Amino acid sequence: METIFEKIAYCVEVGKINAATPYPPTMKGEDGADELTAAALAEGYSPNEVLTEGLIAGMNRTGVKFKENKVFVPQVLMSAKAMSSGMNHLKKYFADGSVKRKGKFIIGTVQGDLHDIGKNLVCMMVEGNGYEVIDLGVDVSKETFVEAVRKNPDAFVGMSALLTTTMVNMGPINEAIKAEFPKVKTFVGGAPVNGDFAQKIGVDYYTEEPQKLVEILNRLAAN
Repeated sequence: METIFEKIAYCVEVGKINAATPYPPTMKGEDGADELTAAALAEGYSPNEVLTEGLIAGMNRTGVKFKENKVFVPQVLMSAKAMSSGMNHLKKYFADGSVKRKGKFIIGTVQGDLHDIGKNLVCMMVEGNGYEVIDLGVDVSKETFVEAVRKNPDAFVGMSALLTTTMVNMGPINEAIKAEFPKVKTFVGGAPVNGDFAQKIGVDYYTEEPQKLVEILNRLAAN
């Protein structure tokens, strides 16, 4: 018999937000992640179980499919919306500390660059896997990055760029972060970036897609 956690995970995986949404057509009129998350909590399941075995499990499946090119950005966006509808029921539990996040992830598109599609996709995937995401937006200066780390010294930091003319700004940002917080793990990503560039500027990790980033974060957070 399918458990309520499996139902929640499936709704996130296929992007079924709630009963009112017609997507996907095969589930028209059926409860989605919104109603099922509320029902699981009402039945007495722990918020942590609902998060990890339902919502995160579903988002992780989407991430793996995206990595394998079995789904694309529109499907990921629908999964993220379904995930968010369930997360709304868990906000009070995050606030009172009864549900713990895996960690914090600061992210921003570096100074001079206004592109945010890739960054936003990473935000969805990382938050969907149980992390608190601190999104600094676009055109983010090194001072803003450093100040965010000062407020969240236990966070991981991600930098995004889509232009070769702005990726050069990642170096000074990473240098400023490492000068004050040498133990903070930093990440870079974006179309013009590669592993050699990341190594050259002293960044800890380069990832070319969100699911790989999540896998690295999970490994680091577990240690």
